[in-house]
Amino acid sequence: MPSVPTYAMLTNLGPDGWETLRKNPERIRAVREEVESTGLKVVAQYALLGQYDFLNIIEAPDEQAMARAAIMLAARGTMRTTTLQAIPVDDLVSILQQ
Repeated sequence: MPSVPTYAMLTNLGPDGWETLRKNPERIRAVREEVESTGLKVVAQYALLGQYDFLNIIEAPDEQAMARAAIMLAARGTMRTTTLQAIPVDDLVSILQQ
């Protein structure tokens, strides 16, 4: 049985995004609710130290749904995202054995 498509979304906030977050830390949870209202499931969220500010693990029905959510977030101008499809290792092994 195939896995639900899963994506790793890496995010960098711009100065306006950081200012919003500084003034209202709960905004992180509100964004999660907005993403989930589009039919996606946020499996996990992490704040990162390094090249990226946040990592979100998201399940989406397909690439189009994930793209819509990424564009919705990026259109605000307060963040930039890099989204990568994540393939479970067991699925990759099955693919390679075919």
